[in-house]
Amino acid sequence: MNDFSQIEKELRKLRPARPSPILFERVEEAMTDGRADASHVRQPERLRYNWLSLGFGLAAAAVLVLFAAVKMERQQQTGKEIAQTSREPEAAPLLNRAQKSTSTDKFVPAGATRLVYNTRDEGLQFAGNSGQPLRRMRYQTHETWQWRNPTTGASLRVSYPAEEVVLIPVSGQ
Repeated sequence: MNDFSQIEKELRKLRPARPSPILFERVEEAMTDGRADASHVRQPERLRYNWLSLGFGLAAAAVLVLFAAVKMERQQQTGKEIAQTSREPEAAPLLNRAQKSTSTDKFVPAGATRLVYNTRDEGLQFAGNSGQPLRRMRYQTHETWQWRNPTTGASLRVSYPAEEVVLIPVSGQ
């Protein structure tokens, strides 16, 4: 501790040396030259908008919108018929329909899809009664079944997610 107190006493006695007059002259010259050059320093320019290009861009967008509107209008005027009206009047008696519909109420399978979107290998497992290991695989799927009535054209579609776990025997050969 005495060492630090002695060092502190010596540091308190020290005073900074006076700078030379040449240093003051050089600093003064640099400051006056800096003021003279300050008028030539360009300030950063503010962001300028090119109003002409902005106007052309907006005009081009307006022309595209007009062309799209004209095209849509032409498609509506010369468009093909999307839906057709049935030839059978809607107010037909229910009894006549019931007699006609005995063979038309059948739906036949039209298709099925199965999309597997997540497959995980859950590793080897040993079942209680099995002497060999089994690999456990888990599949997550999205199944879609479709049926169609051939006489009326009506269709039915059912979609549902499914999960399946499969145990695959592993041979040690």
